[in-house]
Amino acid sequence: MSNRPRLVLAGLSGGAGKTIVTLGVCRALARQGLTVRPFKKGPDYIDASWLGLAAGREASNLDPFLMPPEHVRGLFFEKSAGCDISVIEGNRGLFDGKDVLGSCSTAELARRLEAPVVLVLDATKMTRTAAAIVAGCAAFEKGLHLAGVICNRTAGERHRTILRQTIEHYTDVPVLGMLPKMPENPIPERHMGLLSNREHAGHAAILDTVADFVAHGVDLPRLTALAQAAPDMAPPAPGDMPLWPTPVLRAGDAVPPRIGVVRDAALWFYYPENLEALQRAGAELVFVSLLTPDPWPGIDGLYLGGGFPETMARALADNREGRERVLGFSRAGMPIYAECGGFMYLCRDLRVGDESFPMAGVFPLTTALCPRPQGLGYSTAAVRRENPFHPVDFSLSGHEFHYSRCLASLDGTPPPVPGPESFCLDMQRGTGMLHGLDGLLENATFAAYTHIHALGAPHWAGNFVAAAARYRDSRQNAAP
Repeated sequence: MSNRPRLVLAGLSGGAGKTIVTLGVCRALARQGLTVRPFKKGPDYIDASWLGLAAGREASNLDPFLMPPEHVRGLFFEKSAGCDISVIEGNRGLFDGKDVLGSCSTAELARRLEAPVVLVLDATKMTRTAAAIVAGCAAFEKGLHLAGVICNRTAGERHRTILRQTIEHYTDVPVLGMLPKMPENPIPERHMGLLSNREHAGHAAILDTVADFVAHGVDLPRLTALAQAAPDMAPPAPGDMPLWPTPVLRAGDAVPPRIGVVRDAALWFYYPENLEALQRAGAELVFVSLLTPDPWPGIDGLYLGGGFPETMARALADNREGRERVLGFSRAGMPIYAECGGFMYLCRDLRVGDESFPMAGVFPLTTALCPRPQGLGYSTAAVRRENPFHPVDFSLSGHEFHYSRCLASLDGTPPPVPGPESFCLDMQRGTGMLHGLDGLLENATFAAYTHIHALGAPHWAGNFVAAAARYRDSRQNAAP
């Protein structure tokens, strides 16, 4: 057994203020000198990025849909080692999952990790009703330990007094904090939630402001004591599925294959475990940008994650050398893997409003930004075609969140190409690109709207690294 101080901060719904509270808690505890490990329940990249900045340590996503349940616990056990406290931010409402039983909910995650839950309650225009809500949450699901409540967006001292008295009179759940309404959200939002830290300068000062706000209204010593009282955790059983891929060993490999990872203001959505899995499988990672014509080091594979290419569309289009470089890599057979925003870059054009911007041109499609989501939520897809990354007939669990859609041309005519034979994924849940299909393949370039997590796609990293090694060897053998 091993000690892992931990707690979950959850809300009744999205928009309750739990992200701001979690950021403040992480930052305030880190400023006290504690080693804080943040986690984000669910697939969100942006919240996890902010949590990592607040704590000073990378945040991992814990998602029982994207990865097997044993991997959720295994990943938490590994990443929380040696930390003074682990703080897990929930998502949506505490009991909200993918079905009537609340599968994949924050409550289910808390039970799986045996973690106490602190409810962030939006107390706007309520008093005694808050006690009824807390009592209901405490009794709703057997095995859940609702250890405290933080009342958020309180109106004044009288409001706070009544809230505290009624909750503590009608329930056994202690009130750990009272937070007033903030004059304004210190972190602006867009359609996918908080603006990314890459789009908002001065994030350190913002996080310090949030930490001061939370530390003034929340009893941090009691919060820390709750986390320390969490039961010891048993390590993963020896027979559990391996968390990480087996290294791709090749006789005579003196130098690992090198995979370029695009990380810039346009594309930066990567789960840390995806990058770690590639490294554990044997790759050397180098970070590159699509925004400047600066030369890249020699690479044997390319990974383009998601992001907001529409915000940098002109810079991407103006970098003709970069676009031609990526197109040349694809035509030469380099293994390239792209997700969502990365797929948009690989298309022929990107339309934003009335403007169209040329992209890399690997795929004969235009993507266009729309005012409403075109793909939203968890997805599953069956692999229907041979490709360098995923085995045929494997069922991929992923997620989509995109405001763009595919067009065959700028006038929006129905796509004569690519045909169904060009796609690798049959969408069983979710939208995909066209006609319930996703995962376009051209040469060794695979692109999809579907985001995956490496711990839920166990073949991906090893196959990617092996393909990069083969590509490198083929170039070396072809050299005069």
